[in-house]
Amino acid sequence: MPVQKLTLYRRYFKHGTFGELKDAGGNTVAVTVECPWLNNQKGKSCIPEGMYQIQRHQSPSKGVCLAITAPTLGVTLYGPSQRTHCLTHVANRVSELQGCIAPGETFGVIGQEWGVLQSRNALEQLLGLVGEQSCTLEIRGQ
Repeated sequence: MPVQKLTLYRRYFKHGTFGELKDAGGNTVAVTVECPWLNNQKGKSCIPEGMYQIQRHQSPSKGVCLAITAPTLGVTLYGPSQRTHCLTHVANRVSELQGCIAPGETFGVIGQEWGVLQSRNALEQLLGLVGEQSCTLEIRGQ
């Protein structure tokens, strides 16, 4: 049965934003890496804290992933809005992201850059948890 809600607990650093994605029971389902908080700059900053909807999406460049939307926070898939195409997709390092979230199984260092490992496996697990329905994603600081 698909999950109804996931919560992302973030920690902010100059070199990136790192978090733990938990289900309603408090179980960690993935760790995450994002761009640092840079005042919500499109393509450079992680998205603001708040309540979002996530759902399966077929991206031309990222393949099957999860789209993150919250029109009240200025985040939509296609616009018009402040931020568009904010996704949860396969990546391992901040340098591979433009405002999206990359899931992983564990934290690690790749070529002297902090990030996440086993991103593809973690995304597959998330896709299975969310299923074909939308799911609430709460993003909050820790």
